[in-house]
Amino acid sequence: MTGTAETAGTITNWARTITYSAREFHRPRSLDALAALVASSARVRVLGSGHSFNRIADPGPDGVLLSTAGLPPEIEVDAAAHTVRVAGGVRYAELARAVHAHGLALPNMASLPHISVAGSVATGTHGSGVRNGPLASAVREVELVLADGSAVTIGRGDPRFDGAVTSLGALGVVTALTLELEPAYEVEQHVFTELPLHGLDFAAVAAAGYSVSLFTDWREPGFRQVWVKRRTDQPVVDFPWATAADVALHPVPGMPAGNCTEQLGVPGPWHERLPHFRAEFTPSSGEEIQSEYLLPRTAARDALDAIDSIRSTVAGVLQTCEVRTVAADTQWLSPAHGRNSVALHFTWVRDEAAVRPVVRRLEEVLARFDPRPHWGKVYEIPSAVVRRRYTRVPDFRALARSLDPTGKFTNAVVRDLLTD
Repeated sequence: MTGTAETAGTITNWARTITYSAREFHRPRSLDALAALVASSARVRVLGSGHSFNRIADPGPDGVLLSTAGLPPEIEVDAAAHTVRVAGGVRYAELARAVHAHGLALPNMASLPHISVAGSVATGTHGSGVRNGPLASAVREVELVLADGSAVTIGRGDPRFDGAVTSLGALGVVTALTLELEPAYEVEQHVFTELPLHGLDFAAVAAAGYSVSLFTDWREPGFRQVWVKRRTDQPVVDFPWATAADVALHPVPGMPAGNCTEQLGVPGPWHERLPHFRAEFTPSSGEEIQSEYLLPRTAARDALDAIDSIRSTVAGVLQTCEVRTVAADTQWLSPAHGRNSVALHFTWVRDEAAVRPVVRRLEEVLARFDPRPHWGKVYEIPSAVVRRRYTRVPDFRALARSLDPTGKFTNAVVRDLLTD
């Protein structure tokens, strides 16, 4: 079966802020059907779980929007090699459960387990932790269907590898990934409240656990919550800077904590603690817009002070801001490429007219820190400026031309990046 074509005008992103303009939407049921569709189409983009807030997945009105969610959801664990081969449309929640059943684990997860594996690594998505790289750091091989319908596998050791994983969908359709695993472990989650910004030792706070997230609504200086996730095989958390919460909390003030992963130091499997939200619940209704910027970690404290200087402007349209750390990686288009990073994530109200001017003002005060925006979020930084912040863009441009010489997998976002 090839799957059913739908009118793409009925397809939106998760937040319903983007309606895709492609003329058709396809969900092929087999690799052969996918390859035939790609080969016969003039322009193709792939939609993952739809958890993006700009038009990175939209091929435009002359193109085809494609989902790999209809392909067989293969998850092949090699317990001896500590690897898993996972189909492109599988989401992290399903992958994590399958891996854990074999006594193995991923080194890290994003805050949402509902997002697709292939889409996450293609856009540089990450979790948190001073020693934890982006989710793409676990990838060992990527399998692609190219513009002519042929298949290629690119693995570590191939000189193209560091351009092929976080690739923005610009090289081909990712049909499967092979990821490295480690022995399963348990995690306990502690939440602390009212951490002051004044006198903050960011490096010490960020290193207080395996994964640390700081939350604020910027209505006051400082952080309302700090979520510290400790692997039980690592030292006990010492967090003298704030008060431990005695009830479960949601990172967005006023929201019920029932959808969040268990807190209060109760240990549990890695995949039930590393995300902030439970896999069986939808964390919110999508009533939001998101932006995120990765900066050199050494600039974290100055960057937080810069945001504090426009706190009232930011707070007016903000639901919550999350501050995390990401270890440097080697992926050419990763926002963490070549530098240990601090990630500043903003969940805005879903009012684009009100949010866009605030995003521009935020980018003005962060500009001196050379922020790299998350590829799937809302940002206003000109493409030419973004390109200058990635030293390997010329190499990626050459790789894209070699694998997709006619630009079948490009769209407006990718063309801006690949412009000389």
